[in-house]
This record gives sequence, C-alpha cells and structure tokens, in this order.
Amino acid sequence: MRDLATEFEAERRHLFAVAYRMLGGRAEAEDAVQETWLRYADALADPADRAEIRDLRGWLTTTIGRICLDVLRSARVRREAYPGQWLPEPLVNRMPDGAPDPADVVARSDEVSMALLVVLERLTPEQRVAFVLHDVFVVPFDEIASALGTTVEAARQLASRARRAVADGPPKHTADLSEQRRLAAAFFAAVQSGEIEELMAVLAPDAVMIGDGGGVFPAAGRPLVGATEVARFVLGLFNRTSKDLHNTRAAPVEVNGGFGIQVDGDHKSGLPMRIVVSFAAADGRITGVFNQLSPEKVASVPPLPPDTSSWPPELDD
Repeated sequence: MRDLATEFEAERRHLFAVAYRMLGGRAEAEDAVQETWLRYADALADPADRAEIRDLRGWLTTTIGRICLDVLRSARVRREAYPGQWLPEPLVNRMPDGAPDPADVVARSDEVSMALLVVLERLTPEQRVAFVLHDVFVVPFDEIASALGTTVEAARQLASRARRAVADGPPKHTADLSEQRRLAAAFFAAVQSGEIEELMAVLAPDAVMIGDGGGVFPAAGRPLVGATEVARFVLGLFNRTSKDLHNTRAAPVEVNGGFGIQVDGDHKSGLPMRIVVSFAAADGRITGVFNQLSPEKVASVPPLPPDTSSWPPELDD
C-alpha cells in the first residue's frame, strides 16, 4: 500500500489539472482526485493486478475522467438552479515582481485560462470529457470510449464537436501576460476617466462580461455582450463599488496563469467582500471580463496584505 501511495502522489498534480479542466472548481477537483485514489487502491491492491498496468498515468487519467463525467452530469442540474451566472473557481497566485522565475512558469504551465473554462462550460459533459482527455492530455480514443461507455467513433465525434465549439466560441484569448497587463492598465484608466468612448476603445466589439455573485452579492443576471453594453455596465459598477465597498485594497494577481486584479474590502452590508477580476484579450483588445465575487468560490484566495494600495489598482502600462 505504501508503494501505491507513493506512485499516486507522483501523479496527484496531473490528476488535479485534469479534474479542474473538466469541473472548474478546486474542491470538486480535489474530491475527484481523492475518489480516484480510493478506486486505485481498491482495484490495484493486489501486486499481480498492479503488474498488469503498464501505463499508470493513463489508467489514472481515464479513471478520473469517468469520475468527472458523473460529476458533470449531476452538476448540470445544480447549475441550472444556480443564482445568476456561474463562473469557475479561480486559481490565484501573487503577481511576481519583475520577470517571473522560470521554475514558477514551469510549475504553473498546466493552468488553464478562465476564458477557456468559460467556453468549456458550454459543452455537454461527454464533449468536455472527450476534449480534455484527447486534445489536452492526449489520451487515445479507445480509452476515452471506455471512459464514456461509447464507441471509438462516437468518442472521436464528441471531441471534434467540442474542438469546433472551443475554436469558434468567444471570447478569444491569445494575448501574452505583458499584453494582458497593458490592456488592463488601459481598461482601468478608462474606467477612472468615466469616458465611455475611451473604455469602448479598449474593448473588442464583441466583448463579453460575466459576473458571479453566488446569490450573495449583486451581479449581472446574464452575460453582457458588445463593447457598448459592457462599457456602460462597467462604469456603473465602478461607481457602485466606490460607494458600497469600504477599506478597499487592490492589487494585480495571476488568475489561472493570466493577468487579473484582486480587490478586498468591506461591503456596506457588513460582509467582507473579495473580488477577482480576470481578462481575455486578443488582437490588442479586451475580449472578456470575468468578475468572480461569490464568497464560496474566492474563499481559498489568500487575502491581500494590509499595506496594499487602495482601489482603484495602480497599474503601469
């Protein structure tokens, strides 16, 4: 059992990456990893059974795919009843001073952008599992078919449809981290100016904005689409935030490997409030703004230090 545990721990980070891409939540992904361990320990406790598994990572990846498929099927019902819009739980890291350490870049290379997670939410559970397993983790289609309980040809078709949806679905996100930072600086400068034309110039014509308040804090009840609609809402949101949030602190952070802003403060209701804003960007414009303020989904995000600058965030472009 000790050898099994050692082998499994070596794959834990990989399994979390698989599950997070499929489920979009840290707690759900960690639960899926734990369930994978239980099935692994039960199925391969006999050394003879373990000896028959030549590709342990492949076996574990397919197993967690089955587990995530069951979770996704049940999650669709829960998300249909979710109060307002649903966004994935963000993975937040402190923004490094200066150039990032190459070791840190490698350690976070398996993170997935918020923009891609938003697009993956539009897929069926079967499409999402097929796409993640094949296109991201290069699992053969015969193993994917086994995980899905379908034929190899059907698994190929599921992955193909998912691939088209990901390629065609907004928001586009191709900008590197430095370009994201530059656009975010221009975005907040335009917000502070209060000039809608300046803000619209930063936004792509088909820009989208999604806010997730978790039923606790107010957020838009539907995705906002188009530069004009997004700009108007953002300016109103900035004015509201300035009035409703006190003792605010704001700082740039990495959100799922991309550029974002974290805001901590006290809401006028008396509740502590944390907001994680992330962006999608392409072709010199912001294509997506994702505003995560559900207390449940930002609970694992570390608070900003007390000496962090107040709102609005100070960014250099």
